[in-house]
Amino acid sequence: MNIIGTLTRAELSESIHQRIGLSKAECQSLVESILDRMSDSLASGELVKIAGFGTFQVRQKAARTGRNPKTGVEVPIAPRRVLTFRASQKMRDRINQAG
Repeated sequence: MNIIGTLTRAELSESIHQRIGLSKAECQSLVESILDRMSDSLASGELVKIAGFGTFQVRQKAARTGRNPKTGVEVPIAPRRVLTFRASQKMRDRINQAG
C-alpha cells in the first residue's frame, strides 16, 4: 500500500482559509470546534454521521479470553469501547475511482 502523507489539523484549517477566506486563527478554531464536538458526541455514545462521508460509532466489546501467540498462555481481555468508522457508499466510490 502506498501511503502518500497524512492530513493534519493544520492542513484542514489552511484549506478552509484558502477556500473561504476566514482568518487562519478562525479556521483553526473552527476545525478544533468540529473535532471537539465529534469527540464529545462519540464519548457520550452518540453516532456521528456525515452525509457523503461516513458514520463514526462507539461500540462495546465484551470481555473475552485472549492468547499470547508466543507462549500460548491465556490472558483475560477486559471489556472496552472501540471506535468504528463505516464509509458511505459515495466515499467508497470516490476512493475506488482515485486508485
